[in-house]
Amino acid sequence: MVKALIAVTSYNDVFYEDGAKTGLFLTEALHPFEVFRAQGYDVDFVSENGTFGYDEHSLSPDFLDGDDKNIHLNAHSEFNIGLKNIKKPSQVDASEYSFFFASAGHGTLFDYPKASGLQELAQKIYAKGGVVAAVCHGPAIFANLIDTSSGRPIVEGKTVTGFTDKGEEQMQVDKIMKSKNLESVEELYKRLGAKYSAPNGPWDDHSVVDGRVVTGVNPQSANSTAKKAVQVLSEVKGIDKVTG
Repeated sequence: MVKALIAVTSYNDVFYEDGAKTGLFLTEALHPFEVFRAQGYDVDFVSENGTFGYDEHSLSPDFLDGDDKNIHLNAHSEFNIGLKNIKKPSQVDASEYSFFFASAGHGTLFDYPKASGLQELAQKIYAKGGVVAAVCHGPAIFANLIDTSSGRPIVEGKTVTGFTDKGEEQMQVDKIMKSKNLESVEELYKRLGAKYSAPNGPWDDHSVVDGRVVTGVNPQSANSTAKKAVQVLSEVKGIDKVTG
């Protein structure tokens, strides 16, 4: 049985100028969860502290409607049950998983770079031939993520993507980020020696594969990022559909 691990930020505090909190951007965990479950994979959630809270903007009608909203409001949905049973890194055996997917929200900029537990899980999954994926601000996990075979950053020299600096400006959070000494995704990649692949626009669906690293730009890209991660693993395994 293939298993996927979806990482979630533990940070949940006021961030936006309107006083709203940041945290997990709901669909950036929900859409990968749905993709993995459609493949028949087992899915677990993990955060550095074993806790999470939602980015309040991600619950607004602009970002959450239709089936996604119904799943969120259904306390008995597989997604909600999974999140209710979120684990700490110490409760996870990396050897059981083929995927590490870093979901997002601006909260990840606060805790992912220092999340040694999550990073260790990602490194172990990658070292055993698994896929590491991240969407939107999820690439903050790469800040201290090392390829143990080389001792170098996993994304060094790779073509990757993630939320744009232009998008931060459009959301009017670029100055907030600077005031809190938060590194943008583009800045992070530049520092790590990665090649940034920009979308046509900050809100276009855009995801990129380079080896066993898969990245996406924004909430609209969470689905395609997960689907490409599935395809990458199937190619690594040399089979059309991953079954183990």
